[in-house]
Amino acid sequence: MLAPNGARHTKSDHPNLPISIEEIAKTAKAGFLAGADGIHAHIRDKNGKHSLDTGIYRELLDHINHVVPEIEVQITTEAVGIYRAEQQIQLIEDIKPKLVSVALREITNGDVGKKQYSKFYHSCLSDNIAVQHILYDKMDLLNLINLRDQNILPNGQLDLLFVLGKYGDVNSSKPQDLQVFLNILTTHNVKADWMVCAFGVNEIDCLVTAHKLGGKMRIGFENSLWNKDGSLATSNEQRVTDLIKAIN
Repeated sequence: MLAPNGARHTKSDHPNLPISIEEIAKTAKAGFLAGADGIHAHIRDKNGKHSLDTGIYRELLDHINHVVPEIEVQITTEAVGIYRAEQQIQLIEDIKPKLVSVALREITNGDVGKKQYSKFYHSCLSDNIAVQHILYDKMDLLNLINLRDQNILPNGQLDLLFVLGKYGDVNSSKPQDLQVFLNILTTHNVKADWMVCAFGVNEIDCLVTAHKLGGKMRIGFENSLWNKDGSLATSNEQRVTDLIKAIN
């Protein structure tokens, strides 16, 4: 899965960071041709700021479908310190996308009640919306397992994104950190379709480890601007090519 922009990077970080709908769609096509089969798509407002605007998302989905209909598109509800849980939930209720990533800790942080966010997750299941749960640490994963055991989260297909490292710390992700998540899955006998993203210069090493252990991979300028050899990447599609080279 290609994650080409995220919510924080700007063109001052990299001139080829896609911001506009046209740029994101163009990047989606280039990424698909390079070997990506999905895109994790953030949108920006007219000032280039992170947005969860329904209209902009619909426009992006339509444009990507026109430019590269073969690629799967995952939208996101990530708050980035701007949006409340009720706004995140409303976005999904309005759009009803095929795929969405949702940070568990953002939806269950108290902005909405347990009954409301439980209804949200169960509605996604009934509407055939594939929710990928963003998990930043082992406590997020343990909380998710606990909520499923109580049927607050439904017992359908479990899609997980394990986040390694932190934004802004280029050396924070480490391949061995993945094992913490996998140990919990084994201990609790939880079966899941899982993916890894990793911040900074160790992104490729982390993703290669995930691939070897049976996981999926998310790569792109959202998490790292650098190739495996430490050089600054020229484009998102080069990040895809760099990863494919590393795992073959």
